[in-house]
Amino acid sequence: MLMEHDANAHELLNEATEWLQYARNVTQMLAELVHESDGVDCARLSMTLEAIGAMTHRGIRCAAEARGRMHVGETVR
Repeated sequence: MLMEHDANAHELLNEATEWLQYARNVTQMLAELVHESDGVDCARLSMTLEAIGAMTHRGIRCAAEARGRMHVGETVR
């Protein structure tokens, strides 16, 4: 994970993409498990959904920070 103040826009977009891919893959895996399962462990399901939310949030924050840096770079020119 990059330190946001040290990363350029390109690096932040790469990190955002990674986090969003992680979230997508975990979501797909969870959907398959729930579909194939006879019973659902609500506590584990809840924890997994919270993890997906955290990964998605991190990806969105990185993308927003990258966008801000690109915007600052345009205004400086």
